[in-house]
Amino acid sequence: MPELPEVEVVRRGLDRWVSGRTVADVEVLHPRAVRRHIAGGADFADRLRGLSLGPAHRRGKYLWLPLGNGSSLLGHLGMSGQLLVQPREAPDETHLRIRIRFTDEVDTELRFVDQRTFGGLSVHDAVPDGPDAAVGLPLPLAHIAPDPLEKSFDEDAFHGALRRRRTTLKRALLDQSLISGVGNIYADEALWRGKLHYDRPTATMNRSRTAELVGHIRDVMGDALAAGGTSFDSLYVNVNGESGYFDRSLDAYGREGEPCRRCGTPIRRRPWMNRSSYFCPRCQRPPRAS
Repeated sequence: MPELPEVEVVRRGLDRWVSGRTVADVEVLHPRAVRRHIAGGADFADRLRGLSLGPAHRRGKYLWLPLGNGSSLLGHLGMSGQLLVQPREAPDETHLRIRIRFTDEVDTELRFVDQRTFGGLSVHDAVPDGPDAAVGLPLPLAHIAPDPLEKSFDEDAFHGALRRRRTTLKRALLDQSLISGVGNIYADEALWRGKLHYDRPTATMNRSRTAELVGHIRDVMGDALAAGGTSFDSLYVNVNGESGYFDRSLDAYGREGEPCRRCGTPIRRRPWMNRSSYFCPRCQRPPRAS
């Protein structure tokens, strides 16, 4: 599933190629692509026609564009969703789900393509007040914590919540009510950089350790952004259909049996919550049994 850096790459593309354009028509080609828009595909299209798309925003793995009328267009890529800016005459993709055309003379349209149909687009009212109202945050995202790349991310509040959560580090990093945007790949990468085991209790983290971990999360995501994200297959691409290449720079994730770049010990993989955790058994010592 695309994580924060991949979604941020898409956001930047939308901001460049789509923001400021006025919707002429909307074609919903698969009902699952608008299943989060409870009123259905026809209402989804009606609520977009004639409106201009505002600046593209992101929180965690969600994207949205304000519509200037107290509502916003919300997008989630799911496992395989792609938001592509394509020439109007380009052949339709096999898994094209939604097409959005614009009123201007620019010969491109926005397409939502999704092979597995876990992602989708929807229109929602924005939060009515508070700092997030200024950017049109959709109401369904009101419960999601800021991500570490947002200016509003509060490290002190995060540390306090981390200590109170009484769980383990990786579980906490994947808890979207605590910190958003960190998924399995970048959690493993940040923990490797911090020499922290994924099962370390959060109650053992002091303020300086938490600050160091947040710094590693930001650094990993910054490096991934510079590389255009991580692409393990053809499903993650930016709005121009290009894959990222950060997978070539991963230090832990997907490197089972390969030498740790720090100490040379083979990286291990362990099953974890229906996923996998990758770590160095020497650099990232497991917590002692209580």
